[in-house]
Amino acid sequence: TGFRTRSCAQLKMLAAGSTERQRIDKWLWHARLVRTRVAAAAVVAAGVRLNGKRITVASHKVALGDVVTLALDRSVKVVRVEGFCERRGNAVAARALYRDLAMNSGEQALPPAKNSR
Repeated sequence: TGFRTRSCAQLKMLAAGSTERQRIDKWLWHARLVRTRVAAAAVVAAGVRLNGKRITVASHKVALGDVVTLALDRSVKVVRVEGFCERRGNAVAARALYRDLAMNSGEQALPPAKNSR
């Protein structure tokens, strides 16, 4: 048998009502909201809001249903934790780990660019 890659969806996805938790830096990396685990720890150290409370410790645990607010480059992301994964999967599988709350309310992540000619 050869090496076979698995998507995050094929790995451990937890059902609602589970008491499972995961480190926030690891979850941000698995959800592909940041490129590296080191970058995830740096974003958390700069300040992330978890259910409205500011946290700065990368080892802080997130649970299903938690709302995470973080500043990325020129935008602010507000997402709800929808699942966990044992390993980092592809982009489609990572997208299943969270729900973008800003898009549900009709807000735009960034204002439209203005052309100045």
